[in-house]
Amino acid sequence: MCTVCGCGAGETRIEGQPPHEHEHEHADGTRHTHTHDHPYVPAGTLHYGQGPARAHAPGLSQARMVRIEQDILGKNDAYARANREHLAGQAILALNLVSGPGSGKTSLLTRTLTALKDRHPLAVIEGDQETAFDADRIRATGVPALQINTGKGCHLDAHMVGQALAQIALPAGGILFIENVGNLVCPAAFDLGEAAKVAILSVTEGADKPLKYPDMFHAARLMIINKMDLLPYVDFDVDQAIAYARRINPQLQVLTVSATRGDGFDAWLAWLDTELGAVKQTRIDSLESELARLRGA
Repeated sequence: MCTVCGCGAGETRIEGQPPHEHEHEHADGTRHTHTHDHPYVPAGTLHYGQGPARAHAPGLSQARMVRIEQDILGKNDAYARANREHLAGQAILALNLVSGPGSGKTSLLTRTLTALKDRHPLAVIEGDQETAFDADRIRATGVPALQINTGKGCHLDAHMVGQALAQIALPAGGILFIENVGNLVCPAAFDLGEAAKVAILSVTEGADKPLKYPDMFHAARLMIINKMDLLPYVDFDVDQAIAYARRINPQLQVLTVSATRGDGFDAWLAWLDTELGAVKQTRIDSLESELARLRGA
């Protein structure tokens, strides 16, 4: 990579063209030419994700894009740390539910809330670009929900969630579900202060989604394959989808469910109980440690 102008190795090329050459002039008047080789991409493919920024914006160098991303994500991470500390202080398990549109994420959530509302304190932060339709569906279960509309924004960020935490009745010792905007790209990069991202994939989508959208499945700790009741009617290879996902994230846990029929829900609810138990134990350990410190002071 040229450190002066930011032109990155692996920038876009058309298969069959020679390596990219870039010339620029330094302040002392000397000129340098940099030749960048490129990874192989199939003929007929334009690949805009091979530079250091792994993205492209007209008029911006790869180096400038990297700096912008680092600045944005650095600020977001500071808000996420504050959110995480706030949630940990109340022993709240916060989960970031992520998926593409139409995965059945809200249906999965409403069935989950109905099953758990008599066992644990619950609350939901609902993210959509517009409308409060999904938040209304959540509230119909009797669980409090706060809607965040992002407008043109394609994901929630930690600052938005922090504002929501100040307005919703948080379920101390319970579970906060954050339903992100339906998008398999941008939410992967933004930490909201959650304990884990849960990626939801349905059998009505392609089994190759984990390879097409690797960042999301790399960031997730659990993948739920939903709409298993439709499996006999669609061309979806469950084993292949799991294999692709674990190629991206070998530690990824996987559950298969049907949000409409309830298949697989016992395993999902057990996973939630285990995760909530771990959060509570961490809080107990923290309080006991602080108490021991005060006694020894």
